[in-house]
Amino acid sequence: MALTTAPDAKSAAVAATAATSLLGPESEGTSTFTTPPPVIATPCDPWPRPYYLDDELRKVYPYHYTYNTYCKERWRGRELLDIFSTEFRDRPLEYYKDAIEKGKVVVNGKPVPSVTHIVRNGDVISHTLHRHEPPVTAKPIGIVHEDNDMIVINKPAGVPVHPAGRYNYNCVVEIMRADRGYGWNPLPCNRLDRLTSGVMFIGKHPKAAEALSAQIMRRTVRKEYIARVIGEFPAEDIICEQPIMQISPKLGLNRARASGKEARTVFKRLVYYPPQQWKGESPAALKDRRTDREKERDSHMAWKIKEGYSIVRCLPLTGRTHQLRVHLQFLGHPIANDPIYCNQRVFGPSLAAGDAVSDDDEDIISRLSKMGKSEVAEAMAYHEEMMEEYNKKKAEKMTGQLCEVCDTPLYSDPGPHELGIYLHAKKYACEEGRWSYETPLPSWALPPEGMEGPQEVTEDTDPLEVMEKIEKGVIDDSEKQTRPSVPECLWVMPG
Repeated sequence: MALTTAPDAKSAAVAATAATSLLGPESEGTSTFTTPPPVIATPCDPWPRPYYLDDELRKVYPYHYTYNTYCKERWRGRELLDIFSTEFRDRPLEYYKDAIEKGKVVVNGKPVPSVTHIVRNGDVISHTLHRHEPPVTAKPIGIVHEDNDMIVINKPAGVPVHPAGRYNYNCVVEIMRADRGYGWNPLPCNRLDRLTSGVMFIGKHPKAAEALSAQIMRRTVRKEYIARVIGEFPAEDIICEQPIMQISPKLGLNRARASGKEARTVFKRLVYYPPQQWKGESPAALKDRRTDREKERDSHMAWKIKEGYSIVRCLPLTGRTHQLRVHLQFLGHPIANDPIYCNQRVFGPSLAAGDAVSDDDEDIISRLSKMGKSEVAEAMAYHEEMMEEYNKKKAEKMTGQLCEVCDTPLYSDPGPHELGIYLHAKKYACEEGRWSYETPLPSWALPPEGMEGPQEVTEDTDPLEVMEKIEKGVIDDSEKQTRPSVPECLWVMPG
């Protein structure tokens, strides 16, 4: 696919006129045309979308784009550079300073005299830049069900739902629009994190989307997720009721906190897979493969005593951001390849198991902010040593190179392990029994080669009875567990 070129003069004039219409109420009732500030190329809305496929990734050619946004309440009275430095993290402070000084960032269509310009209520901030989107998986969006009102999809891991942050065309909404036509407007009814795969509902028209969204908001839809976690998860049903608090909106980081918002999840282990033995070797021989240096390293890492991995069914009773990921981390069994909540470089040797009171939030935020820039974001508990080293080289991070057009620092392509985590929205069902949609188990939840295990979820493993007990208030205290337990055994790499 060829790179979409800038529009001709007529289209540029239309785009310029449209740009001035975004300047807010102050521009209404005037007949004077205000020429927008000069930019590298007139921003446009390319069609077809500038996608191309490369190495099993969907990529987007760089393009010029203008962000327009009204002043948010929390921005009022603050300096322009301060807003950009604290609200956005995809580019360094020096870039935003230079962009303001060169007129790439304007307020109400006009350059500002300095980076200390005070933003006021009603202001419109415009930022024109040469946009570089991260790649996403080239896997197609699966169709679970479709009728005249709704499309039920199986969202691939690693693809955001809406345009957000560094992603614009590489999102579910735009990929589906590119497939079905420019005028088609997909309306997502539920939300999944970018790294999560599974069931999503896309409304074909506003009435259908509003009806299902309202049903989900009333909590009359039962949701079931599948996760792959480190170690041997308890065999009994677990109910975690640890409140959750957002500690960094900028990084999207949440933690278990007694002062947080109410959060409840039911967990039930589907299967546990112990470490596989090397062919022809005894379990004792397997444990003796570690070097003295590795034994010393492992002695300081609580999570490394957890052998193998478990496939766990997760039924959230509330809908907090990262609820399942935070609750599993708190229980001492984080999702095995979670780049945040299973990352020792961020949370330390204990991976914050059972921690709801520590005061190290600022340190956590600082360490996490480095991931993907000077350091590789990785789940430290996930890979065998050789695979870990390979994926470090393949991981997305700054390459040290700059774009020839805009001098933006360039990122390398993400590795396969960065395109998603072991968390899948398997089933959504109306509690009145009127509808139910689900997907098969994802490949990472199936038995590893040479081992036996469930190929699908069955009725006899259904934890919905636990949910019904909770709703009726008849759950016994002995069935609850909100503190992690650490088994006394030697850790061996899972899988």
